[in-house]
Order: sequence, then C-alpha cells, then structure tokens
Amino acid sequence: MKYNVLFLCVENAGRSQMAEAFARELGGDIINPYSAGSRPANEINPTVVKCMEEVGIKIQNRKPKGFDELDIKVFDFVVNMGCGDDCPFYPSRAYVSWDVPDPKGKSVEEVRVIREIIREKVTELVRHLRSLDTY
Repeated sequence: MKYNVLFLCVENAGRSQMAEAFARELGGDIINPYSAGSRPANEINPTVVKCMEEVGIKIQNRKPKGFDELDIKVFDFVVNMGCGDDCPFYPSRAYVSWDVPDPKGKSVEEVRVIREIIREKVTELVRHLRSLDTY
C-alpha cells in the first residue's frame, strides 16, 4: 500500500513541484505524490525546471494546480513547504511543515541549494515511511 502525500505551497510553481517530483523519483514504491497551491501560478518557475533537469528530472510539462484539481480529498500526509501564514491548510492524517526558501526570483545557484534541501527532506520522508511497520 502507498501513502498519499500532498506537498503544498501558494503558487505550486517551485518548492511543491520539486518535492512532488523527488517523491515520485525516490519513493514511488511507497508514495503517491501530489502537489497543489492555494493560488496556482500560470507556469512552473523556469529556473526550477532548469535545476531539476540538471539532476535528470523533467518537470517542464507539469502545470501548477489548485486544490479543486486533486483526485483525493484527504491525504495521509500533507507537507507545508514553508510559506508561513500564506501557506494553505488541507486536511490529512498528519501535517508536516518544512521551512524551505521560496525559489521565486532567485538565481540558478540559489535554486540549486533549495533543490538540494528539498531532495534531502524528501529522502528523509521516504526513509521514515519505509520504517513504519504498518499503514
């Protein structure tokens, strides 16, 4: 059985898209990853797309989405990507908050650092979920 995990941010154009992609790549055997935002942007941040391509993950065809586009209404885990008071709330069995800087308006070098923070956090989440004895 897989855990349904939702990664949240406001625009669903950077952090949550990277987290969803890493969760699919690193934990696709145990996670059904989703991402969404309360005010979705028109497109994914181009710098984020470039930085993900650098590690072999293509997200250029993904689109930012809102809650109404989610197939599932209650998740096992919701991960708030660190957008403070602007970050939306979505019902789940467990709620986690990660303090990850927003890549919006950042240089490629800064987004690379953010990408690695997200990769590390997703790796920790996958490791944690694999360690659970029961669902």
